[in-house]
Amino acid sequence: EVQLVESGGGVVQAGGSLRLSCAVSGVTFDDYAIGWFRQAPGKEREGVSCIYNSDGNTYYTASVKGRFTISSDNAKNTVYLQMNSLKPEDTAVYYCALGPYGLAVNLYEYWGQGTQVTVSS
Repeated sequence: EVQLVESGGGVVQAGGSLRLSCAVSGVTFDDYAIGWFRQAPGKEREGVSCIYNSDGNTYYTASVKGRFTISSDNAKNTVYLQMNSLKPEDTAVYYCALGPYGLAVNLYEYWGQGTQVTVSS
């Protein structure tokens, strides 16, 4: 079956960095987009970034543009999210998901278990 497993979350101070990983199995990796989403307590889940594995195109929501970088290692079926200049408002559970394109939550059918990112002020 399709499986996605996130790792790399943790606690950092504002201005710090984390690198999240999403290991994907059970699908032909380059036929899909992998999206990163996040959900803070009491808030709706929102799209952060995605990568279209067939052509390498990427997309970022405005709040992380210039700070986060998404990349993929197709040989390892793994997608990364490098997060720099972290802010307290980045605190959330971060999920990776597999879908066709975009950052709309409802487009994505397969989800990982999430990894907690906490940014202290």
